[in-house]
Amino acid sequence: MGGEWFEDEEFWTAYAPIMFDEARWAEVPAVVDAIERLAGPAPGAAVLDACCGPGRHSLELASRGYRVTGIDITEAYLEAARESAAGSARFLRADIRDFSTDEPFDLAINLYTSFGYFSDPRDDLRALGRIRAALRPGGSLVLETTGKETAARDFTSGESFERGGWEIRTEYSVVGAWEGLRNRWVLSRRGEVVDRSFDIRLYSGTELRAAVLEAGFAAARILGGVDGSPYDQAASSLVALAIA
Repeated sequence: MGGEWFEDEEFWTAYAPIMFDEARWAEVPAVVDAIERLAGPAPGAAVLDACCGPGRHSLELASRGYRVTGIDITEAYLEAARESAAGSARFLRADIRDFSTDEPFDLAINLYTSFGYFSDPRDDLRALGRIRAALRPGGSLVLETTGKETAARDFTSGESFERGGWEIRTEYSVVGAWEGLRNRWVLSRRGEVVDRSFDIRLYSGTELRAAVLEAGFAAARILGGVDGSPYDQAASSLVALAIA
């Protein structure tokens, strides 16, 4: 791995209370309900949670009887997930660009805008290809990210708020011709300041569908949320439902 921003474990440790607060954990059952309706995994299906973070969705899926494997590169998150899972799911440290498995999965998920981190767009295709290779024929991928259209619709240059005991100031700027968004998050608490910036690549609906198909999936639908709503002017996010 070559020093990409997301490989900095201190970043994820510092921002965990902000990204994974009580509200983010509370929404998980409804999200998993929606994924079950959307992808229709069979009882006991094998599920891959790609870029699982602290295991929010993995843990919920495991509690429902699915055979879950979560992968991430942040060891601190994996340790927390393993402790919470108590053996009900397995968590592996792996870079999604290189992940491989001997036992194919029935469903893969990549949620909460965990796609588009790589500085080289060819690595996005490489990651999609590894997920495709990990699925059995006919298996499904549910990928949720921020769409180029919704990012432009909702764009703000920044905001300030409080969360998890921190005062937070965010700044956003467009990278190139809407190729991505640059994010700056400044956290302050009792004299402590954490200040980090990072970029996320943006895809339009048609661009994401093309990427998924180029990576080897047989079919793909573009949706406006995990609830299956259309990707239109009211979309809440950009979701690809792809079939291997």
